[in-house]
Amino acid sequence: MTNPTRESISRHSDPVWECIRESVATAAQQEPVLASFLHATVLNHDSLEASLSFLLAQKLDSMNAPALLLREVIDEAFSTDSTIGDTIRLDLSAVKERDSACPDHAVPFLFFKGFHALQSYRIANWLWNHDRHPLALFLQNRISCEFSVDIHPAARIGSGILLDHASGVVIGETAVVGNDVSIMQAVTLGGTGKESGDRHPKIGNGVLIGAGAKILGNIRVGDGAMVSAGSVVLKDVPEHTTVAGVPAKVVGKPCSDAPALEMNHELSGQP
Repeated sequence: MTNPTRESISRHSDPVWECIRESVATAAQQEPVLASFLHATVLNHDSLEASLSFLLAQKLDSMNAPALLLREVIDEAFSTDSTIGDTIRLDLSAVKERDSACPDHAVPFLFFKGFHALQSYRIANWLWNHDRHPLALFLQNRISCEFSVDIHPAARIGSGILLDHASGVVIGETAVVGNDVSIMQAVTLGGTGKESGDRHPKIGNGVLIGAGAKILGNIRVGDGAMVSAGSVVLKDVPEHTTVAGVPAKVVGKPCSDAPALEMNHELSGQP
């Protein structure tokens, strides 16, 4: 099956969900040990949203907010805001297209905690935007405990996002992340500790952020930029440049206009 595009996604034609069901049905036949799990999680549901709400509710289940109640909240978010479903599909396609360890849509849907953490954040963000702040913050805590990913529910994150491995990712309250961004493990989009109000980074479209990078303060990383692994970024990063070091400096250019899509960490030449 062909990969979906932003234009092809609709409630009437759902190639992502069809791909997931097809892959999971095959896996259920090949691995009987997982058949019950695969049927309960995917094959017993008639839509991607229904399946994902079941999966996330099971993972975020706690004594204080059991899975049954959480699923009602997740279903409410999906039913009242169809853009969440569109964004989920774009995130899934981003993982499939950019992660060399991902053979199809079903693998990240079932097993990748970066995808699970990001979609759980999207529910918390929906709650935050509907003035249900205590429950949004409760979910933030559960996401952090379950997935080792800490995203404030007020942060604004676009679509087509890859959280690769994801462990240790921190995204602060006033951070903004554009579309088609790839973020490796242990990345921080944080404040400097000396500011209040709007104090977190603004990440442009198509940006690639390497493992362990720390981007601090109300600064902008321009479209198509690349932040090398282990860098500490304290100043604005121009569009289509690569920065590296502690503190980070411009050291070259990415190999493409949208390095997040290529996942290529090499330089194409000096600035």
